Amino acid sequence: MNHIVARFAFFVLGVAINSFGIVLITVGDLGTSPISSVPYVFSLAFPQMSFGLTTFIWNVLFIIVQVILLRRRFKPSQFLQIVANILFSSAIDVSGAILGFLHPQALWERLLCVVLGCLVLAFGIVIEVAPNVIVVPGEGMVRALSIVTKVRYGTVKVVFDVTLMVIATICSFIFFGGLNGIGIGTIISAVIVGLFINAINRLFRFPDRIRALSLGGDDRRETVTVRK
Repeated sequence: MNHIVARFAFFVLGVAINSFGIVLITVGDLGTSPISSVPYVFSLAFPQMSFGLTTFIWNVLFIIVQVILLRRRFKPSQFLQIVANILFSSAIDVSGAILGFLHPQALWERLLCVVLGCLVLAFGIVIEVAPNVIVVPGEGMVRALSIVTKVRYGTVKVVFDVTLMVIATICSFIFFGGLNGIGIGTIISAVIVGLFINAINRLFRFPDRIRALSLGGDDRRETVTVRK
């Protein structure tokens, strides 16, 4: 039971860090992460709705599509994505309020926000995924598409992100007549977040320690036995 509580606690922590990273990228005003590009454009087009609210609505659509695609293969436990969606969307608005004082002007300041945001986002994703409890709807959508199409997850992820950026670009031109809410920061995020994730998993031990919780602490017991 303690392991389960710890795993969910790490998941919540990862979601909070994840959302903070996305908002930090967005503060750079050079676009946002690919997964958040569409709801961000809609939040700009409809300012009465917050970034968190448009993210929540967009992720609900992801869950509905998963149900349609997977049908009987959509397990009841996967509805916990709704809880993850509430946490993630709320954390985006909270992070937006915390970082509301940031208004970078110079290009280097904006790029710094994007790169730091990508690094924070990478840490958040590593911590969020390691406990292996719930997935956020975006990841659930990629998994569902991978299962249905029988295409490798990594390949589907790349196509999925590119598709979201295309949709965001089209919506931006419809609403604003040009690019707004998507830009070089979106491309930078698409390229370097994965590199940061690989580096974090290679350089730090904490992801493995969090993953060990999903094994009930077996890894630690084996370590103690070897030392004896």
